[in-house]
Amino acid sequence: MRSDVIHTLLVANRGEIACRIFRTCRDLGITTVAVYSDADADALHVREADLAVRLPGAAPADTYLRGDLVVAAARAAGADAVHPGYGFLSENAAFAAAVQDAGLVWVGPPVKAIELMASKTRAKELMAGAGVPLLAPVDPATAGPDDLPLLLKAAAGGGGRGMRIVRELDALPGELLAAAAEAASAFGDGEVFAEPYVERGRHVEVQVMADAHDTVWALGTRDCSLQRRHQKVIEEAPAPGLDEALRTRLHEAAVAAARAVGYRGAGTVEFLVSAEGRPYFLEMNTRLQVEHPVTEAVFGLDLVALQLRVAEGEPLPSPEPPQPSGHAVEARLYAEDPARDWQPQTGALLTLEVPEGPGLRLDTGYTGGDTIGVHYDPMIAKVIAHAPTRTEAVRLLARALERARVHGPVTNRDLLVRSLRHPDFAAARLDTGFYDRHLADLTAPGAGDPATAALAATLAEAVRGPEAVRGPEAVRGAEAVRSTRPGGPAPARFGAWRNVPSQPQRKRYRSEPDGTEHEVAYRTPRTRTPEPYETPGTRVLTATPDRVTLEVDGVTRHFTVTTHADRVHVDAADASYTFTALPRFTDPATHTAPGSLLAPMPGTVVRLAEGLAAGVTVEAGQPLIWLEAMKMEHRILAPASGTLTALHAAPGHQVEVGALLAVVQEDPAATPVPVPVPEETA
Repeated sequence: MRSDVIHTLLVANRGEIACRIFRTCRDLGITTVAVYSDADADALHVREADLAVRLPGAAPADTYLRGDLVVAAARAAGADAVHPGYGFLSENAAFAAAVQDAGLVWVGPPVKAIELMASKTRAKELMAGAGVPLLAPVDPATAGPDDLPLLLKAAAGGGGRGMRIVRELDALPGELLAAAAEAASAFGDGEVFAEPYVERGRHVEVQVMADAHDTVWALGTRDCSLQRRHQKVIEEAPAPGLDEALRTRLHEAAVAAARAVGYRGAGTVEFLVSAEGRPYFLEMNTRLQVEHPVTEAVFGLDLVALQLRVAEGEPLPSPEPPQPSGHAVEARLYAEDPARDWQPQTGALLTLEVPEGPGLRLDTGYTGGDTIGVHYDPMIAKVIAHAPTRTEAVRLLARALERARVHGPVTNRDLLVRSLRHPDFAAARLDTGFYDRHLADLTAPGAGDPATAALAATLAEAVRGPEAVRGPEAVRGAEAVRSTRPGGPAPARFGAWRNVPSQPQRKRYRSEPDGTEHEVAYRTPRTRTPEPYETPGTRVLTATPDRVTLEVDGVTRHFTVTTHADRVHVDAADASYTFTALPRFTDPATHTAPGSLLAPMPGTVVRLAEGLAAGVTVEAGQPLIWLEAMKMEHRILAPASGTLTALHAAPGHQVEVGALLAVVQEDPAATPVPVPVPEETA
């Protein structure tokens, strides 16, 4: 008998996970309520909800992390239940208690279970009593050379924040302080602990689902080893390459962990598996995981629907979980530049189109036309592929990402495609050091053909007509000239320059984000169909303003061309390109002084190196300024040894991308006096 029937559900979250929960609610006939910050006023999750309540402010600390405001929003909207999603307050025991104290159904585990697992140090003690395999903790105060390398971790929270790898004892005190500071900032708890760092270990986890009727399901394994900054990038189920004995041990340990805390609902028990195949408990996430879709695909389940069922007091459908089928892989599409230290990117997401088809799924909190801001995680979407075998699922996902049209900020899309096709990934040689070893190769210029793509962009512009290229005012001016010249159109004039359409024209583009420049020459004969100039082996088959088909060395290739202001996006069958149209002549005013330190992203200056001021000397590579954007801190380094001649940044300043922060005048002959360097906190 159900004790709590849910009619109206508030999701205490945003973006992709809120939209995903709303999807299940629609299928179940449940009214949905969104909460939103001022920065999210027009976000997709707000547009998709039946009702929405504003949380005044933009920063997470003022909005999505304010449990009192979220509970008040649920009451105001008439909700009878709250789902926390993941992140934010999802593992906050006080918030769960406040929801229940307000008479609302909490779609999550018992408060006590959250409390027991919230501190990783206390959780490890509890797991030791339950017989779950563990790494022995290390006391940082007594750590010696034989204990290295060490992994420092925040006792509360996750997502890579408050986490450091220490390989030298001299660095340990500073890294402890930095990890504690970041943990306190991210989770309100600065407790940090240390344990041995397992080189080339795999991150393997087990999805559990439990009800209040003594049933606990272990829903297979997932491998989440491909990570950057300790955050997952590609996940798959089942974890490949594990023998049956190890799978059984992981399942039994996960069930034991859930039973040890009286768990209910969806949770994940995470393990580190050494290269020798020994598993060690890492933590239990008392919430739904970002990567839950791969488990749903393999087991044919809706985990959110099961969460709601358990929250209503119902038992799981059967004592044993369904049998798994096939293999699933998920890739997280981020607005970030992997080649530039994973710098998050912001701006208008002009186009987001991912192919649809059997075995493919898209979970996202954005549509084309939305804006990716600075306040939240830069994940745009998750793309999931399910197929009978791992090889088929990986191939399907890589091709779907390759064919996707993603226009706007720089993304990790190319990195994802290359990762999925890397020999180590194909052979399931997986560990958390994958990107440490392969990032340079994965972000190197590809084997594509940007020159031909730039030609397609030029031909599309040439047939688009003068209104698109020069604007309506120029067109009206040209029409006025034509009216005085019988017998055909007059060449368009620009000041002292004269463009004769039948003569070769040239167009310059800069590839983004690598900065390579391309110059394209073409001519428009009397047939008025533009054709390449000085490009042997290339023939135009068709050219329209948004689609160009070329024959290149006997092979027909199709290009879709989309223009947004001075940006041109060219999507081909095997690659996508972004170009910035360049003026015919370089504007000297666009150059910055040598040694200029420019903001690589919009954000907030959080601090400066101690003693930093105009006139001090600095060393090349020295961290000078720290910016905070998208929940991470980013260092601005001195480009050369020399003198700081200008400083325009100050703590608390909001800066836009490209803003001048400081200028370092290089002085190779000088003997630098180092500015004290605070520890890195990102």
